[in-house]
Amino acid sequence: MRLAQLGAVVLALALALGVRAGGEEHYPSRPITIVVPITAGTTIDILARLFGDSLSKRFGQQVIIANRPGAGGLIGAQTVASAPADGYTILLANSGHAILGTLNKNLPFDPVGDFAGISLIADAPTLVTVAPSLGVHTLREFIDLAKAKPGSINYGSAGISTATHLAGAYFALQTGIQLVHVPYTVSSTIIADLLGGRIEATFAPAAFTLPLLQDGRLIALAVAAGEPMHESIEVPTAVSANIDYRNATWYGFLAPAKTPSAVLKIINAVIAEAGRDPELQAKMRVQGVAPQSIGLADFDRYIRKDMERLAPILATIANSK
Repeated sequence: MRLAQLGAVVLALALALGVRAGGEEHYPSRPITIVVPITAGTTIDILARLFGDSLSKRFGQQVIIANRPGAGGLIGAQTVASAPADGYTILLANSGHAILGTLNKNLPFDPVGDFAGISLIADAPTLVTVAPSLGVHTLREFIDLAKAKPGSINYGSAGISTATHLAGAYFALQTGIQLVHVPYTVSSTIIADLLGGRIEATFAPAAFTLPLLQDGRLIALAVAAGEPMHESIEVPTAVSANIDYRNATWYGFLAPAKTPSAVLKIINAVIAEAGRDPELQAKMRVQGVAPQSIGLADFDRYIRKDMERLAPILATIANSK
């Protein structure tokens, strides 16, 4: 056994003993449910299944993936917020989660205060993706068309306040163009409508559209990162077209806020160990996702900092409602 693996096992065992010493049930003693707040086939769903398989092997317990899509992630988030705070129901969220309360004032839960960070596992830069029927092949052509015909280009997202909504709104803000936001409740419908010509664009990580980009049925105009994309497909940066557009979706595990700290530490230790596995990392990179690892209180601080970055976009969206 590698030293890192041994260390993780020893840590997990020590923490488990601490849980039992504190009077809590030995964790985990039954199946764990990972709630995914978006439909199957999306990046977050793929990551949940990759980590679910790995965690199941490491914990020796079944890990169930439960898709609870709808209302821009609200349904999945509320499912976990109202679940017992025992570590058996956790959420795999993305960037859209933290700002749910900013755009929805009457939520029955606090997307930040009612959750505890377990671990950031990855981030993925946004791809500016269009249908070939739009007739553009470069990012500059896309922007020029949008400026020539304000409000004529529709872009689809997974719902109001989701990461894909924010990515498109941020692009419009950075380029000074007017795009029409079309929120969806079923993410796969975005693909169908792109191919059918009912919408013209989407702003999402590579995993969402990768097969269609590879066979040419959709076109990736740019990646919102500091370096061009080379994995699976070649995509230039927005910066290379002199467009200041850098944006990435983060992905991480959260639990109800009152989950015992000892349980959170156990889950974090095992997730971190799973995330170091080269095979898992390779599968993540194929999806256009970069493995990351920030845990517990540091992840909580990371979320709050990202909310500060998104503040101007959130203000624009709130004012347009």
